Amino acid sequence: MAKSHAPGFVKLVDEARSRVRECTIHDLAQRMELGPPPILIDVREESEFAAGHVPGAIHLSKGIIERDIEERVPDPQTEIFLMCGGGYRSVLVADNLRKMGYLNTISVDGGWRGWTEAGYPVTKPS
Repeated sequence: MAKSHAPGFVKLVDEARSRVRECTIHDLAQRMELGPPPILIDVREESEFAAGHVPGAIHLSKGIIERDIEERVPDPQTEIFLMCGGGYRSVLVADNLRKMGYLNTISVDGGWRGWTEAGYPVTKPS
């Protein structure tokens, strides 16, 4: 079930969405299948990531990604897929990274929730 968000937050995300590229979870799955694997950054909180994530995803939460992105992905031309829980936080991150010169960022609409609901592979703690 999708989380209900406050109107101000939705407005902020919708404004950012007009400036960023998005893809569906199915687009991401197809890209991963065709290879080579894309850079996928999970921007959810550490506890969310630890509970389960897309195989091969890098964790850089929304709270630190702008600080750490240049160290983890030094080439701003790199194609980067961004995923959160449902596709809201990843849009905000994509917009901020765009402002930093990362112009090949793609927010995954549907996020982790859509990925798991579609039955795609996940990595969970043992």
